[in-house]
Amino acid sequence: MAKFDETPIIKDPAKEGVLTPPPLRENAAQNVHCWHSKEKDTSKIGYPSELVPNWQEKAIEKFGELLDSYKSLRVYMDTCVRCGACADKCQFYLGTGDPQNFPVARAELLRSVYRRYFTPGGKLFPGLDGAADLDEAMLERWYTYFYQCSQCRRCSVFCPYGIDTAEITTAARMIMAEIGYSTKYVTEVIAKVYETGNNLGIPPAAWIDNCEFLEEDVEEETGMPVRFPVNEVGADILLVPPSADNFANVETMIAYGKLFHFLGISWTTSTYCDEGGNFGLFLDYKNLKKVNNRILEAARMLNVKTIMWGECGHAWRAGIFTPTLSGPMDDFDPPYPYHIAQYVVKLLRQGVFDGKIDKSANDHRIVTYHDPCNPARAGQLLDEPREIIRAACNNFIEMPPNTIREKTFCCGAGGGMLADEIMPVRMAGGKPRAMAVKHTQANYLATICAICKAQLPGLMQYWEVPVEVGGTLRLLTDALIY
Repeated sequence: MAKFDETPIIKDPAKEGVLTPPPLRENAAQNVHCWHSKEKDTSKIGYPSELVPNWQEKAIEKFGELLDSYKSLRVYMDTCVRCGACADKCQFYLGTGDPQNFPVARAELLRSVYRRYFTPGGKLFPGLDGAADLDEAMLERWYTYFYQCSQCRRCSVFCPYGIDTAEITTAARMIMAEIGYSTKYVTEVIAKVYETGNNLGIPPAAWIDNCEFLEEDVEEETGMPVRFPVNEVGADILLVPPSADNFANVETMIAYGKLFHFLGISWTTSTYCDEGGNFGLFLDYKNLKKVNNRILEAARMLNVKTIMWGECGHAWRAGIFTPTLSGPMDDFDPPYPYHIAQYVVKLLRQGVFDGKIDKSANDHRIVTYHDPCNPARAGQLLDEPREIIRAACNNFIEMPPNTIREKTFCCGAGGGMLADEIMPVRMAGGKPRAMAVKHTQANYLATICAICKAQLPGLMQYWEVPVEVGGTLRLLTDALIY
């Protein structure tokens, strides 16, 4: 495989980290592929695990269904003028130097097939107007490059026509899944949700055991009887965290417990749905809806008052569509999706924490904040995490303006790309974020996404950025005066 360019992309730190693409490396990422799905997983989510015999016919049929069902997709197929405004906006191009990772070039893989089979010119004159057959070579390019798109939608911010590249990527993945060409990582995670209630495949007994362990551990460390309740009926709040918070990002899980203990609020998690993350978002709409339905089902089973989403990026992007995906939330307060960051900021503004925060407790930390793609661009959680950080810390520094908020760079592992077999692409794609963090010289990188928390530590080590990665709530609860 061609070597990725490893020179920093920040040209001049004195000018707030002006970004410039690395030297072009032709087709640097073309041989990096996700592993294919397994029958044990695809059978649970309604797809074949191997390429079906009449796959071309089935693929074009599915493509037509999507064009008829989602008018925006047809608009995106017809609208692009290939102006190149998006070309240098994708972190996977910036990291790999592969021109096929221009967002417009990646989308052209789908558009060329669209022109061939769904436009008069392509049908009559297949060799003209950029039309292309959906043959085995094109299918392989789809599989490679539509899984080198994290659906972060950064390119869409800069598109003069507002083309949503994430919808194009999703369409290509849905077509491939229909004909038996899906990835092991995404399908395995969705199957685990249906089996165990969470993405990691953690059995209910293990979830309960770990919550009990956390109770003992926190009390031993702090002397406080902080509880981590499970399956408690009638609690005020059902917290739907990413399952990783209970096993990998335990400092975030501990922060949830400390926060609710401080507030005196009854809360619970559910072993029926102990997962906010929704990998249906990375595959298709039917599984997106089915996975999301479990949240409302769990909340009604436990008769809770409020559903609250935890620190997970794609959980929030899927969660904000809950009333559309899963039906009205009128029996909850509030009757709409509610993020824990929104809840904390509301309490901050009400004065609940007045006189109860010792910001000096975080003085050993120089904090910067990474906007995860989904909360920032899709969920508009831009100010709330920053308000929490500023309330808890004296030393907060933003990354360069062109790398944050709506223009934030992906960590390099979103969109179903947190797979070991594509580690070179992940490290390359995360390079713009790593260089922006290095520019701040922070020693604590805060974020509110479990995928980011899984990707960023290794990414920072790879690009030699000495920084600790953690959540935002941890900063607040570390500074609370109990």
